[in-house]
Amino acid sequence: MSTRKGMADGTPVTYDPQYILMVNNLKKHFPIKGGMMSRTVGWVKAVDGVTFNLKRGTTMGLVGESGCGKTTTGRTILRLSGEKTDGQVLFNGREVYDLSAKEMRALRTKMQIIFQDPFSSLSPRLPVGEIIGEAVREHNLVPKAEFNDYVDRVMDNCGLQPFHKDRYPHEFSGGQRQRICIARALALNPEFVVCDEPVSALDVSIQAQIINLLKDLQEKYSLTYLFISHDLSVVEHISDTVGVMYLGDLVEYGRTEDIFRNPLHPYTRALFSAIPVPDPHAKMNRIVLEGSIPSPANPPSGCKFHTRCANCMQRCKEEVPAQREIEPGHYVVCHLYDDAGAKTQ
Repeated sequence: MSTRKGMADGTPVTYDPQYILMVNNLKKHFPIKGGMMSRTVGWVKAVDGVTFNLKRGTTMGLVGESGCGKTTTGRTILRLSGEKTDGQVLFNGREVYDLSAKEMRALRTKMQIIFQDPFSSLSPRLPVGEIIGEAVREHNLVPKAEFNDYVDRVMDNCGLQPFHKDRYPHEFSGGQRQRICIARALALNPEFVVCDEPVSALDVSIQAQIINLLKDLQEKYSLTYLFISHDLSVVEHISDTVGVMYLGDLVEYGRTEDIFRNPLHPYTRALFSAIPVPDPHAKMNRIVLEGSIPSPANPPSGCKFHTRCANCMQRCKEEVPAQREIEPGHYVVCHLYDDAGAKTQ
């Protein structure tokens, strides 16, 4: 068993070309203002030391309870939430937060996001053709004479018809609006897309269509996805690797088949025990977590999960666990695993 040196311990990492994205000890803390002078009296530790690598052309699923920091992680990687607090975000070997405004503008076309709510993320005052083509025109991606044909082609790839260009978002269903959001992101020919719960607001049948669309587009354009979701069944279907977040920390990370076959962290096992089984006679071994999620403004000492963990030891209350590799590519942050990789309890 080993720790990922140069990553989990917070030291700088060396770029590896097989990875489009390398995130090392990423932190994003938001200030809490108080008093008459609005001074900073504390910090909300929304993302508190996230580390992972993402291979080109693959999908990483990011799961966890509401408020655990999944969306903030995605937005911080894309530099949409102001400056990071600490850590590294290497995109194609370049530190995203070291880029100038001009360099960052050029990089925006390579990094895109699909938001959770398709209705609120679309301007009600612009027709669909302008929503999809606005950034294409702004970045001069195609000649002016080819602009309309290019937008038509992007819409067709996402299951939209050319006559939809003159319609407004309120004239579409939820599934169609999400297709518009996908088309807007793909119109810039990105290499990496953050999918922030893109199907959570849709019907189950429409979810399947959008998931299949994302997979087809990934295969066609060699896209890389960070897929943020609550739905573990969807994550298992679409993801190559999975990261499990709890209170700003990545507590487990590995290949999808390894995570679902052998969940190591107690929090991961509790999450997976809640997955519905399509058999009314099957017995559910549900693990119910006691207590509520602690505040990210005042997280517990030691392991943040120890206040809700049935396997809690005294060590868990005092010492922050290190990230360890239990099997090839399968990492966990938990004191239950000793230096031999075996459980201590």
